[in-house]
Amino acid sequence: MSTPRTLDADQASSRLHELIVLDVRTPGEYAAGHLPGALNIPLDHLDRALPDIRHASQHGDILVVCASGSRSENACHTLAAQGITTATLTGGTGAWAAAGHALHHPDGARRTAWSMERQVRLTAGAVVLAGLTLGQLHPAFRLASAGIAGGLVLSAATNTCGMAALLAKLPHNRPHQGDLEATLAALRNH
Repeated sequence: MSTPRTLDADQASSRLHELIVLDVRTPGEYAAGHLPGALNIPLDHLDRALPDIRHASQHGDILVVCASGSRSENACHTLAAQGITTATLTGGTGAWAAAGHALHHPDGARRTAWSMERQVRLTAGAVVLAGLTLGQLHPAFRLASAGIAGGLVLSAATNTCGMAALLAKLPHNRPHQGDLEATLAALRNH
């Protein structure tokens, strides 16, 4: 599989009016600020959205974004395997904002949702701390800390994150059914 095409923030900004932008972050991250006009399809809902994404790709170029570019790159690989050509935003919404481009905040609100990266850091740290603390009672509890350490190494080596995939399934990270349906309808109307 080939590496997905990339656009930096300035290139994407100059083409934003002609791109179909898919944001693959969680709904909470999306609500905290996204590229103007971006449609939210969380990464774990990509398979469900494939027919509508394929339809939209026949009517315009697709740019996939996330917070840092990692999830969007994974999404581009998934879509490429389905014959859908896409590009990813290098550095994600972080690079977009750092380049001075505005993020859209629904209804003007700046929801204080935690990024997936922050949720992973909290969860990993809490499990490691609990494993080390409870390890004072029984050494077997330290295995939880070792498991997290191994998971972090695997995550870095494969540029994937199993913990993020699990956390994305929590209710506060799930899209409301109506929101996802509205997004899919918008793709069908392209």
